[in-house]
Amino acid sequence: MRLRAVLFDMDGTLLDSAPDFIAIAQAMRAAHGLAPMADKDIRDHVSGGARAMVLRAFDVDPMSEQFEALRLEFLARYQDHCAVFTKPFDGIPELLADIEHAKLIWGVVTNKPVRYAAPIMEQLGLAERSAILICPDHVTNSKPDPEPLLLACSRLGLDPASVLYVGDDLRDIESGRAAGTKTAAVTYGYIHPDDNPTHWGADVVVDHPHELRAVLDRALCRC
Repeated sequence: MRLRAVLFDMDGTLLDSAPDFIAIAQAMRAAHGLAPMADKDIRDHVSGGARAMVLRAFDVDPMSEQFEALRLEFLARYQDHCAVFTKPFDGIPELLADIEHAKLIWGVVTNKPVRYAAPIMEQLGLAERSAILICPDHVTNSKPDPEPLLLACSRLGLDPASVLYVGDDLRDIESGRAAGTKTAAVTYGYIHPDDNPTHWGADVVVDHPHELRAVLDRALCRC
């Protein structure tokens, strides 16, 4: 079936949001009297969300009240500073332009709550270009469940087999495969050092957004 749409995970795939997360974690450490830590130590845990980043930045019991207070502080800071340093990865603007030129649909399916995702898309000028934004607020089950992708396909009136889903985490690929989409794993995202995208079972693995352009060219040649 001919490709009709490309859907992206947000953090680590479409957008490099790690600089904002790193800045917030470092600011919190400073506020709590701690020295800065290596930025990479935080970046390696971005895919695990606020919980993982707080646990990495602070030596606290994850079951303690202190941890929960730190997690809520992290989220509150992020609410106010979610698009200060965040920007598309190199090559993404050109890729989106190519997708639009080819008359394909593109959108975002993310596990980031809409209260953060929507303002970021607006501030980066992507909201009016994206055909759809699906967040955990819109579904009962988040990725790796197929529900978010199935909802996106349903709202767009598309057969999942005509959709390519692009992500930087195993749960993205599992969600896409379960939904019946084609899948592309990207290695430029927030991959934990102990993880390996070639083991996720994606239809294709790419190291840079430019490589996705060749994937699209091949897909568009099929009937």
